Amino acid sequence: MRHARRRFVRRTARLAAVGGLLLGGTMVARAVASEPPGPSAAPFSATQNTAGPGADLVARLGTARTAGSWTGADGRPVVAVTDEAAARSVRRAGAEAKVVRHSMNELKSATAALRSAPRVAGTAWALDYRTNRVVVQGDGTVSAGDWSRLSRVAAGIGGFVHMERTRGAFTTRLNGAQPILSTGGRCSAGFNVTDGQRDFILTAGHCGPADTLWFADGQSGRKLGTTVRTEFPGSDFSLVAYASGRAGDGAGVVAVGGGRGVQITGAADPTVGQRVFRSGSTSGLHDGQVTGLDATVNYPEGTVTGLVRTDVCAEPGDSGGPLFSEGIALGVTSGGSGDCTTGGTTFFQPVTKALTALDVRLIVAAPSTGAGSATASPGPSASATQGALAPGAASPGSSAPVTGVARDTSALSRLTDGRAVGPGLLVIAGSLVALVATRYIRAEQDRKAYQRHYSATWG
Repeated sequence: MRHARRRFVRRTARLAAVGGLLLGGTMVARAVASEPPGPSAAPFSATQNTAGPGADLVARLGTARTAGSWTGADGRPVVAVTDEAAARSVRRAGAEAKVVRHSMNELKSATAALRSAPRVAGTAWALDYRTNRVVVQGDGTVSAGDWSRLSRVAAGIGGFVHMERTRGAFTTRLNGAQPILSTGGRCSAGFNVTDGQRDFILTAGHCGPADTLWFADGQSGRKLGTTVRTEFPGSDFSLVAYASGRAGDGAGVVAVGGGRGVQITGAADPTVGQRVFRSGSTSGLHDGQVTGLDATVNYPEGTVTGLVRTDVCAEPGDSGGPLFSEGIALGVTSGGSGDCTTGGTTFFQPVTKALTALDVRLIVAAPSTGAGSATASPGPSASATQGALAPGAASPGSSAPVTGVARDTSALSRLTDGRAVGPGLLVIAGSLVALVATRYIRAEQDRKAYQRHYSATWG
């Protein structure tokens, strides 16, 4: 009876070990088959141009006969022109033409005159193509005297310079997708970029000077990297070199909350009227529209030019976070006024300008080949909402699990990741050990039984 039980146990152990080998092999095969392609570096020359036919028409007709282009409520490009001949050219190209009084040359001349006036902290201006005006804003910190003096400068330029007061204060959003911490405060990671040898985080320049040390959010004290180059004021971008030299898995994805992310496939310049999304570690995912280009903001710390103005809200801690649309990188969060309760104005550093100045290229997600892997992206709406959107509904690009800066790299998380090869290899190794052990135990038992049988005949 005892020998029968032993045989049953040995047979069960061998079957379990063989089953483990089969299971481990299946796990490894599935993990390899589902392994997402690694992120690739998109050269800046290959970045996409979302401006489309509107920008092409503006470039062809020239700045003396046009005053910018934007996306209409119906999604069609609209081009501002100064004469009927130019309007006919625009209509023949399939775009909508709007005849305006002031050309781009006049608008640019107005902003140059504003820049040459005495600087007033708390003011900002941008080109509003749709109204054919230069809109000058002053926040609550601007005194009545300074506002009056700037208004006189605007009146001297012309009636197309519009003055308006705004709530709150224009501040850099120091303190997004993923949070990054330094001794000077908190910012958000924007996009991952590379120079071909090392990988970097592209974020806002006002987040910290060169040699600033950055750490991951949490109590681990894990060093992320060091700021190696920064431009602020004037522009607002910086490079944080990863301590490991590499961005790691998920480098082409930006977080949008809820453990989800959006795959970034390229970079481009935004257009007025374009629906855009911003993600930040403080306020999460929000959407809105581009309301102006070539904006100048007089922050207390200094003046920044060439920014993108939007009606997307932001809050402290969102600095450096990504602005994107349809999976295309557009900018990193610079600053603004208001909050995500009452709304506000937020300015962004264009990504394309930063990539050119820093001589780096965007790390993008490889195109997805799986069926159903991409979600339908929302189109522009006449009235963009200010509320946070559900990641599944708001992802303009393909949805993908978020990895990267805030990724849990503990051994337990890696071993329990169903997409990893590691669990399958562990099952295979354990099964092999069990199989060898059962064979060894059986051999030992047979040897002892043989000894007992013959020892009975010894004298």
